[in-house]
Order: sequence, then C-alpha cells, then structure tokens
Amino acid sequence: MTATPIPRTLAMTLYGDLDVSVIDELSPPDVSLFKLFISLTIVVHSMYAFIRKQIQEGRQAYIVYPLIQESEKMDIKNLEDGYMHICEEFPEYKVSKVHGKMKPAEKDEEMQRFLANETQIMVATTVIEVGVNVPNASVMVIENAERFGLSQLHQLRGRVGRGADQSYCILVTGYKLTEETRETYRNHGANE
Repeated sequence: MTATPIPRTLAMTLYGDLDVSVIDELSPPDVSLFKLFISLTIVVHSMYAFIRKQIQEGRQAYIVYPLIQESEKMDIKNLEDGYMHICEEFPEYKVSKVHGKMKPAEKDEEMQRFLANETQIMVATTVIEVGVNVPNASVMVIENAERFGLSQLHQLRGRVGRGADQSYCILVTGYKLTEETRETYRNHGANE
C-alpha cells in the first residue's frame, strides 16, 4: 500500500498479481482540500498577485525550480535566477532559498526561518519534497512542471495542505499540453 505513485508499485498493480483498492474519501472528513491549477508562463503576473494575497492573509508560499543554476543544454528556469526575480517581484517580503548544494547547516537555518514565518516565500529545488512540515504554507508553485515526474509532483504537492487553510498547487509550464495531459490533470482536479 502506498500513497505515493512509485513506478514499481504502479507496474505491479498493472502486471503483478495484486488487488487495487481505492480510498475515495478524506479521513478525517474535515481536512481541507487543496486546489490544483495549471498555469502557462504568460499569465505569471496573476499568479504573483495570488501569492501576494495569500501572504497578506498570513500564509506562506513555496516556489520550486528544477535546476539550481542556468544550463546551456536546457532552456528551463533555474533557482538562482528565480530567487533574484522573486526578491525583485516581492520586495515587501522576505525570501528564503534552499537547494541541494548548500551545507546542511545552511539549509536547516533557512528551513527554520521559513518554519518560524521569518521568511514568507521559500524558493527551492526538490530538496524540500520529503520531510518538510510547515502548516502555514498554503501555496506550492512548481516551475517547469513538465520536467518533474508524477512521484515528485505528488511529493511536492504534499508540502502544502498541512494546516487548516485551503491550499493551492500551481503547475507552471511554457509548453502546450496535449489533450490527454489536460484530461489527466482535470481528472485530478486541476483548473486552467
């Protein structure tokens, strides 16, 4: 039994001699739902306005990038440029930065600042996908979401929705999505 769509487990359900059980209700029933949105990079300003509104209401946000630094081989967003952009876009708020090349003490310090709400936005790589519990964080933005696998998206989405507030996961992509991909997202509650 797994809550995470691990590829081996999914393969076993298809090709192995396993039964599949689906739990289609929340337990406990008063747990707030999260909302999933798909956003093209061209509508980023409305996303920033949404993040700003959430922070004004006392909540916090994660913004996740697939790379730490710019790559000559791939035309995708990176954390270093994203961090500078977010600091410029949100000068009224404090922004943390966490990635896998940082020393453990530095990462822990930044995570503790975010947990204590000393910073309102956490810019990170997938280093935050497991073991991070900040109940006040209600927004998860995943840049270049098409670069992540289903398991990673599931784990990242799980960083929000840990408190009593409505939570939101925004998948940002610059790519045109196929109708099949759109349908898959819609089946999982995504709005465009």
